[in-house]
Amino acid sequence: MKIGFDNDKYLSMQSEHIRERIKKFDNKLYLEFGGKLFDDYHASRVLPGFQPDSKLQMLLQLKDQAEVVIVISAEDIISNKIRGDYGITYDLDVLRLIDAFQEVGLYVGSVCVTKYAAAPEVEAFEKRLNSLGIRTFRHYKIPGYPNDVARIVSDEGYGKNDYIETQRPLVVITAPGPGSGKMATCLSQLYHEYKRGVKAGYAKFETFPIWNIPLKHPVNLAYEAATADLNDVNMIDPFHLEAYGVTTVNYNRDIEIFPVVNAMFELIAGKSPYKSPTDMGVNMAGNCIVDDAVCREASRKEILRRYFKCLCEQKITGTVKETERYKLELLMNQADLTVGQREVEKQAHARSESTGGAPAAAIELPDGTVVTGKTGPLLGAAASALMNALKVLAGIPQETDLVSAASIEPIQTLKTNYLGGKNPRLHTDEILIALSSSAASNEQAAAAMHQLPNLKGCDVHSTVLLSGVDTSTLNRLGMYLTCDPVYEEEDRKYHKQ
Repeated sequence: MKIGFDNDKYLSMQSEHIRERIKKFDNKLYLEFGGKLFDDYHASRVLPGFQPDSKLQMLLQLKDQAEVVIVISAEDIISNKIRGDYGITYDLDVLRLIDAFQEVGLYVGSVCVTKYAAAPEVEAFEKRLNSLGIRTFRHYKIPGYPNDVARIVSDEGYGKNDYIETQRPLVVITAPGPGSGKMATCLSQLYHEYKRGVKAGYAKFETFPIWNIPLKHPVNLAYEAATADLNDVNMIDPFHLEAYGVTTVNYNRDIEIFPVVNAMFELIAGKSPYKSPTDMGVNMAGNCIVDDAVCREASRKEILRRYFKCLCEQKITGTVKETERYKLELLMNQADLTVGQREVEKQAHARSESTGGAPAAAIELPDGTVVTGKTGPLLGAAASALMNALKVLAGIPQETDLVSAASIEPIQTLKTNYLGGKNPRLHTDEILIALSSSAASNEQAAAAMHQLPNLKGCDVHSTVLLSGVDTSTLNRLGMYLTCDPVYEEEDRKYHKQ
């Protein structure tokens, strides 16, 4: 795949910029970490070359200076809020994050429970952390937050919060998800630090929107598409424009809250170190785009994927997502995108039409070649396309059977006769297991298996909604899937995914 982003440059430039920001204060910086620290696949899709763990690798360059504080809202603990991507509750995700940080050598200093409320679930969570040797601190709801600045920055506001005891110059504040109270935790700490005579600082690390590329650049439009359900909007930063005469991009929530944050800085420190929301950021990603055309094209594809995802979720759940869909349609219009213009969509539909409307799938390979597959007696469309793609990559003739029908039939028998399945055709995971079994005695099957890493980053389109198994397998291969919001059997009243 073509590279549009210099990841090594990013790691070096980003870590050095954070070091410089630490020095600007009293060798104490609270860094609010937005977005995903692990597995940032959105960034890797829209900035080809960006590694999903880049932000983590950047922090590792600062690990001797850094400690991590994870914040979680008591309300999210009590309500058992779920992370959509992992399917686990926020409190369990805190434990996952602690393990993940510690495994790579990052020091986790403590966990802060924000919006604290006495509840059995909260107390049980704190006890569990304490038993693991992780200190916990409590921050409380402040009446009038965030507008009653005088009350917030007082002994009746931040003064009531626990002071989180930290040891290192860089304190990374992160959380399982949005709305956890990261910024409020940072500002509360600044209040307590200044009370103790430490002139600490605050900065924000958020990859998107990228502040030093155009407002309507596809990379920034793709960020709006990713947050269409939150209705975030990218905007020109008016404070930065007024202060410096320079046009930069930020997003609506940071711009709206900046006057309040600025007033808090003035009450805490006597004067604000920043003149704009852009000033608060430390993001260097825009400086590491090395091929703008590649990033533009990748981002345009991402906007389309978000649109298809919205339509499919609406179809599967029955939940009308009109606001989200309208927002995505607006972004598609701004990016000059229409459904059906990608070659992978055209060829999937052409294959379906040639087989009387049967389900079909298409995969675009790294060199631009598009390979298709149809539903047959042995394989589903996605599994068929996957096998055909591996043959092309390995230089194997399409008519070659890498897995014999005799090998597939026992698997079908197991599925239908013993496991109660209705569909005898093999899914993508099942055909890959069959292929791996054949690879032990078949050199061509082994050659096809060795091509699996080359599917990473390939676009896939299916003319029908795929099963959860197929979707998961393609995702794990690093492929970028879109589906038409259509069931294989539209007349069924109940659809089992």
